[in-house]
Amino acid sequence: MSDKSKHETFNHETVLLHEAVDALSIKKDGVYIDATFGRGGHSAEIIKQLGSKGRLLLIDKDPLAIAFAKEKYKEDGRVFVWQGSFKGFPSALKDAGLEKADGLLLDLGVSSPQLDDASRGFSFMRDGDLDMRMNPDADESAAQWLARAVEEDIANVIYQYGDERFSRRIAKTIVEKRAESPISTTLQLAEIIASCIPMRIQRKEQGKHPATRSFQAIRIFINRELDDLHECLDNTKEYLATKGRLVVISFHSLEDRIVKRFLKAASSAPKIPRGLPIMDDDLFVPIYKVISKPVKPSRNEVEVNVRSRSAIMRIGEINDVR
Repeated sequence: MSDKSKHETFNHETVLLHEAVDALSIKKDGVYIDATFGRGGHSAEIIKQLGSKGRLLLIDKDPLAIAFAKEKYKEDGRVFVWQGSFKGFPSALKDAGLEKADGLLLDLGVSSPQLDDASRGFSFMRDGDLDMRMNPDADESAAQWLARAVEEDIANVIYQYGDERFSRRIAKTIVEKRAESPISTTLQLAEIIASCIPMRIQRKEQGKHPATRSFQAIRIFINRELDDLHECLDNTKEYLATKGRLVVISFHSLEDRIVKRFLKAASSAPKIPRGLPIMDDDLFVPIYKVISKPVKPSRNEVEVNVRSRSAIMRIGEINDVR
């Protein structure tokens, strides 16, 4: 199957489509970055609002997403496609001959095509190679890591990134099972994890697969998602223009907590020691201001796309004075 035909077999519902694009407050001649392109739902709306002098940078780790973007926008000189992590958006700007962006969009997590393609190894509902890499050509797969990692490291990853209270039991069982035969497929791992979760918990969490938290944790670790998010957010302080907007859609509490704390810190004045004399020139203007309350999908959107139910969007804007 060709890359193009493979893309067309997957249905992708873009989460908070209009809300996210509206939050970018697009100027016709502005520079915008969709740093998690996926299958380009947000980008398609952004490009509609750009004039002939506007620019749109599309970033993704996934080579299939990059191939899709290049084919879709091959005739549009306003679009620049760059493969890599969203944390590398300053390099993408430089390669595009630009200095700053007027807006950066992050739609975190796994796209529907990645989840629905069993060969990518993200889903515990479909059997496939245990990969989980956003870029299958880089670094080691989940199967490779699980084959070599010590029990304590596996337990720590599953607990820290998945908040799984049975992480030690799961790690111990993984190590025991891999000694018998390699753990190389998604259903193998899902069954091992499920066997470690007490039935009373599984009954209590009906509708939620017992491997959900562990798969999330391993995926986050393999792709360095939280480390990349920290670095990306920090880079926005320098590479977003005045009045530039940061729009982040998160799908679990670990990501959202990072974004929330970043915006709170970046939009707050520093604490001045009591009794320290302050001159007018010392007055501090925070780098960011928070725009609106967190935004969640409407009931109608959740009914149409159940994967949107956990989404939360936060918006920040670079202040006039830095």
